Amino acid sequence: MKKQLIVVSLILFACLQTVRAADFLLEAESFENKGGWVLDQQFMDIMGSPYLMAHGLGKPVADAETTITLPEKGIYYIYVRTYNWTSPWKKAEGPGKFKVSVDGKKLSNVLGTAGSEWMWQLAGKVSVRDAKVNVKLHDLTGFNGRCDAIYFTTKEGNIPPVEMESLNRFRKQMLQLPGIPVSADKFDLVVVGGGIAGISAAVSAARLGCKVALIHDRPVLGGNNSSEVRVHLGGRIETGIYKELGNLQKEFGPVKKGNAQPAAYYEDEKKEIIVANEKNITLFRNYRATEVFTENSVITNIVAVQIETGEELSFAAQVFADCTGDGTIGYLAGAHWRMGRESREEFAEETAPEKADDLTMGASVQWYSENADKPDNFPHFSYGVEFNEENSEKVTMGEWTWETGMNYDQITDFERIRDYGLMVVFSNWSFLKNEYSQKDKYKNIRLSWVAYISGKRESRRLMGDYILKEDDLRKYIVHEDATAATTWTIDLHYPDPKNTKYFPDEEFKSIAKHIPIYPYPIPYRCLYSRNINNLFMAGRNISVTHVALGTTRVMRTTGMMGEVVGMAAFLCKKYGILPRTVYWSYLDELKRLMNEGVGKKGLINNQKYNEGSTLKEPPVLSQ
Repeated sequence: MKKQLIVVSLILFACLQTVRAADFLLEAESFENKGGWVLDQQFMDIMGSPYLMAHGLGKPVADAETTITLPEKGIYYIYVRTYNWTSPWKKAEGPGKFKVSVDGKKLSNVLGTAGSEWMWQLAGKVSVRDAKVNVKLHDLTGFNGRCDAIYFTTKEGNIPPVEMESLNRFRKQMLQLPGIPVSADKFDLVVVGGGIAGISAAVSAARLGCKVALIHDRPVLGGNNSSEVRVHLGGRIETGIYKELGNLQKEFGPVKKGNAQPAAYYEDEKKEIIVANEKNITLFRNYRATEVFTENSVITNIVAVQIETGEELSFAAQVFADCTGDGTIGYLAGAHWRMGRESREEFAEETAPEKADDLTMGASVQWYSENADKPDNFPHFSYGVEFNEENSEKVTMGEWTWETGMNYDQITDFERIRDYGLMVVFSNWSFLKNEYSQKDKYKNIRLSWVAYISGKRESRRLMGDYILKEDDLRKYIVHEDATAATTWTIDLHYPDPKNTKYFPDEEFKSIAKHIPIYPYPIPYRCLYSRNINNLFMAGRNISVTHVALGTTRVMRTTGMMGEVVGMAAFLCKKYGILPRTVYWSYLDELKRLMNEGVGKKGLINNQKYNEGSTLKEPPVLSQ
């Protein structure tokens, strides 16, 4: 009996110890003052969360800072979820070094330098005398140290889960998030993705009387044409059968040309204004769609999470438009999709490879430098990608040709793809500044801007009732449901052979091969899903082959697609129908809307700087 009492006492003591362990989860994205750290949500579907990153181009960024209230006073062990981002290329201490401080006391361990995956690392321990504490992130290098979350616990070794599903449940429990998302409202159209296609779809539908939700997972609208990525608009408007399509872009498109130029060139404020001025649009900025619910091949609602607070909202609508680029909504809904290159035989495309493969066009981390008028130092940066006199790029900027990830999965490997883009920019610049035999040429030049939001060209393509292919374009096979004209060449990117010579399978430079076409009207059937009955798509994720994507992917063209989708969504509301029925029964009314357009009349097209070369326009077809 005495032994039993001792055992019971020990068990009770252990339980009390467990109960008494106090813990607190601080998500880095929720910091009140982010200082010089940037918020990166691009990979949250893969690694689980947005995170803060010290993107300082080799100079330590200002501290991120916030105040929290812990459950109680006491000694806390502090664990940080972080990642040694150069580990794919060098199994050694990484450059993304940072520390954590609590109430002014810097914890002992340097973080972000070890391991080869996202993991919890011990920052140190601290004695807390007041439950309300100040927490700071101190960047040590300016080389992209990253912090996902900070976990405070009074029990040493009490580390949060690592496995993604368990970690997500743990986050919700610790943050006391509601089990059921709050309803955002019921809409006529929900547009996911605030790039040029998404803005155009939302404004088009709103001007025709639809109640629209526009969900965008960044603080800045515009996608690749925003100041975050800095790609200028490509393609023509005012051409093809429906010349009023594209007029919207005269209202919000930037006037200046050029890739990788100063932020002001991209006129983000125009995009903000046009959305804000539409009373029928509700903008959900910094929300990322994470779940889609369907019933009988119809989307009933989607869930989006606020990337700073973790708040979840549920959106219901009659129809949805996937303008994410990655086809995220379609993928989550179970829509049919493709990625990579089709075989030559499948669609009789002479430009396609003999055998199907996974090669895609890559993503660009653009950058530029400026004259500093005095010597400007750059730290030595060497983490597994070596540059020398022969293989280095003797340039002071990099735009679309700096392209990574063609041989990797543009969804599941995208953090690696983006990080390789950063890696080669920093490594090459370090060589030019510190080791190049003619380094004096770069002595007074400062690395001024490097994108951390990577400009993606290709990933998933959602399949519609028609798949646009090379023969349609080159033989000018016009369908009865012709819509916006694609005018760019069939512009496909491949690894640059000169770069492959030095960096086989890890190229970071590309070449483009162009095939001119006549301005070609894209079939409406390419703009809705063939198996998810209330899903539209506009952008680079429409129903085309890899070869046809070469022409349809540029932004003036995707914007016109968005206008058409907005018009079709209006018809869905007007008649209580779904996208396919517009093609079956209301195509003439859609044509009338495309003839009229939704843009303001009489505006000058002052955006002709990047229209591309096309063959002479064929005879106008009557529709």
